[in-house]
Amino acid sequence: MSDFFLSLPPVIFEAIGIAGFALYVLNYGLLTFKQVTSESKCYFVLNMIAASCVLIGLTHSFNLASALIQMFWIVISCVAIIIRLRPEKTTLAI
Repeated sequence: MSDFFLSLPPVIFEAIGIAGFALYVLNYGLLTFKQVTSESKCYFVLNMIAASCVLIGLTHSFNLASALIQMFWIVISCVAIIIRLRPEKTTLAI
């Protein structure tokens, strides 16, 4: 399987990285124009997909600092999604 990925032309990885950039910009635009909120799962899912695409793009032209930033966004987005999927705790009013 890894031989398959190594045989792909570099332009494929670059295109995936650019798609990640486009998703970041789209997500920020949606947030700016109040189409999504920073509390919505959609916001974090788009951030996670964008970071994943940029990280894939970095596999061909590696940059450690950029890779670490993308890994941070993936982890923090996963945590945020999990928090939002958990049922809310209800408090009893006495």
